[in-house]
Amino acid sequence: MTVAINACPALVLNADFRPLSYFPLSLWSWHDTVKAVVTERVNVVSVYDRKIHSPSFSLHLPSVISLKEYIGMQRQPAFTRFNVFLRDRFACQYCGLALPAHELTFDHLIPRSRGGRTTWQNVVAACAPCNLRKGGRLARAANMMPKRIPGQPSMHELQENGRQFPPNFLHDSWRDFLYWDTELDPY
Repeated sequence: MTVAINACPALVLNADFRPLSYFPLSLWSWHDTVKAVVTERVNVVSVYDRKIHSPSFSLHLPSVISLKEYIGMQRQPAFTRFNVFLRDRFACQYCGLALPAHELTFDHLIPRSRGGRTTWQNVVAACAPCNLRKGGRLARAANMMPKRIPGQPSMHELQENGRQFPPNFLHDSWRDFLYWDTELDPY
């Protein structure tokens, strides 16, 4: 059975052989991967059984590639809704319920109506029922203190949190480069 070419993304590793990102997992389309191989910007680490052909050459589609030049990690993560959810491990900080991102919202500990700002220190992930229950009150007044005191995470913390949420699909050739919490073979 032939795998559809669009189902052949490549795992992108930095020059130190760590994924550029765990969450979302750093993947390139087959097309971007082939361009990077042809322009010699990457090393091919592993390949799929699938080949592509042109009039002048054929190439096994890369399943894992590594950059030739190291890309340093950003020092400060961007303040985004997704990164707030990732910092809070996709769990409501009031009741602790873990939810998919599309079912989470974020809540201001000090409501904006009371002068609260949208910052790492004042925003937490919340489920809709808890957010509604807290309303425009201060967290303490609503007797709804967050599970963790919010703060700005490091890029390392976000990457570590992302490792706890493996994607739905992992190609066998990627497993050696992804250090999910899996039991190691004792042999």
